[in-house]
Amino acid sequence: MDFTVVIPARYESSRLPGKPLVDILGKTMIHRVYDQAMKSDCRRVIVATDDERVLHEVKRFGGTAVMTARTHESGTDRIEEVAAIQGMAEDEIVVNVQGDEPLIPPVAINQVARCLADNDCFMSTLYEQILSIDELFDPNLVKLVTDDHGQALYFSRAPMPWNRDGFSGEEKTLSSEIVYKRHIGIYAYRVGALRQFIKLPVAALEESEKLEQLRALAAGKKIFADEARESFPAGIDTPDDLQRTIDYLEK
Repeated sequence: MDFTVVIPARYESSRLPGKPLVDILGKTMIHRVYDQAMKSDCRRVIVATDDERVLHEVKRFGGTAVMTARTHESGTDRIEEVAAIQGMAEDEIVVNVQGDEPLIPPVAINQVARCLADNDCFMSTLYEQILSIDELFDPNLVKLVTDDHGQALYFSRAPMPWNRDGFSGEEKTLSSEIVYKRHIGIYAYRVGALRQFIKLPVAALEESEKLEQLRALAAGKKIFADEARESFPAGIDTPDDLQRTIDYLEK
């Protein structure tokens, strides 16, 4: 199976300024993400950035980077521009690896690409099981419901599915008969689907939840979701997240 990893790396971040270039034990974040992606079975890794500082850093450590427009609304738009610049074929598989995932397991990158190749879907993604009430009710963690065949039915920041009996009182309990799923923000799509996606109108559901993948579902597109085969550490959005990652690497 042949696929390309593209890492969107926007310089500006309200909660962690200059996020791609923050130091993590002697390596920048983008360097660590790039190294993890290179350990996958991909044919190549490309960083898609909007800032010369990130471009120069990637070139410094011997990676490949492409400058993209500063006007993009999302990483998906940035990845589509890279696909166009690189002249990628319509059926080429692209995996979107977030630029703030320095601990991303390479096996997860291979898995999401394989899911796309093996299933009739518009795009593929991964999830992990939620095992605590706190996680289920955390709006920063996106929840996912699928059908019995792995097709995504909905993504939400709200707790779902709702346990009517277990959530009615003050002491909330998870149902032992339900697999609660935390969505992991890694995607695979073919270039043709990527080009279709950026032309779709922004959906009301997407605007309400601030979840881009709802645009595809609202348009009737199939998203296949598989359970990640390896634990997927959280990404870095804040200084506290950064320190947590440093602590983890220092163990």
